[in-house]
Amino acid sequence: MTTHSPQIRGRAAEEHARQHLERQGLRLLAQNWLCRRGELDLVMLDGDTVVFVEVRYRRHAAWGGALESVDGRKREKIARAAEYFLQQESRWSKHPCRFDVIAIDAGNHTAARLDWIKNAFDT
Repeated sequence: MTTHSPQIRGRAAEEHARQHLERQGLRLLAQNWLCRRGELDLVMLDGDTVVFVEVRYRRHAAWGGALESVDGRKREKIARAAEYFLQQESRWSKHPCRFDVIAIDAGNHTAARLDWIKNAFDT
């Protein structure tokens, strides 16, 4: 993931996150779901819970790590997009929901570290 554009690295990180979550038993409902309110990287189903997953990849920690990049403004934007998703995809609107973050930090010449933070917005 080091020689390509940021967009390609971001998509590769999302794919890595999706595969990780699927290995943990989650099922993909939508990927890169776009609306006028924003984008949802991954929408997964964990049992009967709809999980909105924000995937953050950072090659360097100079501007903060991947997890720190999900600030209050970003959380609001994701929450608005999730609300719109549930309005458009009404079959999921009665299910419990949560917001997770997959933070992938490449580090310095080491393998990328993937951290899965469940209920990341409940802090």
